[in-house]
Formats: sequence, structure tokens, C-alpha cells
Amino acid sequence: MTRISKAFSKGKAFVAFVTGGDPDIETTEKLVLSMAEAGADIIEIGIPFSDPMAEGIVIQDADERALSAGCTTDKLFGLVKSIRQKSEVPLLFMTYINPIFTYGKERFMKRCGECGIDGIIVPDMPFEEKDELSEVCEAYGVDLISMIAPTSEKRAEMIAREAKGLLYCVSSLGVTGVRKEIGPEIEKLIVTAKTVSNIPCCVGFGISTPEQAAKMAAVSDGVIVGSAIVKIVAEYGRNSVPYVSEYVKSMKAAVGGIK
Repeated sequence: MTRISKAFSKGKAFVAFVTGGDPDIETTEKLVLSMAEAGADIIEIGIPFSDPMAEGIVIQDADERALSAGCTTDKLFGLVKSIRQKSEVPLLFMTYINPIFTYGKERFMKRCGECGIDGIIVPDMPFEEKDELSEVCEAYGVDLISMIAPTSEKRAEMIAREAKGLLYCVSSLGVTGVRKEIGPEIEKLIVTAKTVSNIPCCVGFGISTPEQAAKMAAVSDGVIVGSAIVKIVAEYGRNSVPYVSEYVKSMKAAVGGIK
């Protein structure tokens, strides 16, 4: 059983996102470890990128702060290696296809496998082009996480059937960011996916409150939260660890209470 599959063996999963290197590498490590201790079942680490097309202003700004502070892909590999000496929490990289190709896809996935990354999310790579990475991901034991959205329609079954690790279900159209309301289309999307696969389905984009998390957990296998956490980091910087920890505890409690 992989670390990702173990994360779903005890019930609904809470997946937390943090931008790597914001405000610095040392704080990111403290954040990841504290979130794991606070109940996060899986943690995504965003590789900062100059053109994050799937991200709203909160994560765009975090990417700029991280890059300005000198964050690099190599430093994040070192970060993950250090975390792996202290925690077995499943770790995902969220990145874009350009940084992977610039680094060299074989070299990138080899480093992922060596340091302990369990999966990668590449939102700007269409499912139809996943063969660009799927073979090398498999060679190094890294799950290539697929995404489906309300616009996926008939493609949702095809994507779900071949999904690895978990299926990232985008709750609404547009980029990442906190939203007051999340549309009802996501439940229909998950039902469609479940007709062809038992892959865990996690809902992301826009979730920020325990009430939203509980609502989404009721129709899925887990909830993904990013911008709300990154906003706390933006506000408190190097002092953000206890504030993020308390937030994660409240969100995990909301998700974990759903049967």
C-alpha cells in the first residue's frame, strides 16, 4: 500500500497546500511538519513558477515571494528529503510542465523518487498529453495525479479510469482562490468518476471554511485547501506556523467527522 492509499484507509482525507519557499525554505519545512501533526493527511508543496496559470492572486503573490527569496527546485528537493527524515506524510508537488521540461523530465522524476515525493500535479498538461510524463513517473514510483473539472463532461470517465493515486476534482471554473459558494456540479462529476473507478476523489479550488469542507467531504473522499492556508502564511510570515496549525486542525475536524 502506498503512502497516498494509506491516507484514505482511515476515512475522509484533508489535503493541505503550501507554496514551497514562502516565506523561506526553513519556514516551509516547519509548516509541512506542523500541518502533518495537526491532521493533514496529504500535503501538496507548490513549486513557485513565474506563470502559474491555474492560480489566483493569493498563490501568484506567494510564488513571487518565494522566487524573490531564492527558492529553487533543487532547494525544494532538499526540503522534501529533510521532511522525509521526520515524517511519512504523503507529499505531492504541484508544478507546471515548463519547470519539469526545463529541469529535464527524467532528472526531475528521478529526484522526486529519491527524495520521497509520492505524486505530482501538473495542471497545464492536458490529459491527452499525459504520455509525455506518465512513463517516466511510473519508472520512479511517482503518481501522476489527474484533474477533472465541471467542463470535463464525457472526458471525466476516461480520465478517472486511468487516474493514479487520487483524482483531483476541481470544484468550479476559474483559478484557485477562496470562494463564498461552490456549485453543485461537483457531486455529479464525482458520481461519474466513481462509475468507472474506485480512485479516491478529492475536491479542491475555493474551499476555505469548515462548513464548506464538511459539505464537500460529504460527497467526496477528501478535501483540498490551498489559498486559505497561503493567505495565513502571507499575513504572518515566519510566525505563521501556529496559526496554520490551528486552521488545519479545524478543517481536519470538519472533514474527519463525515462518514
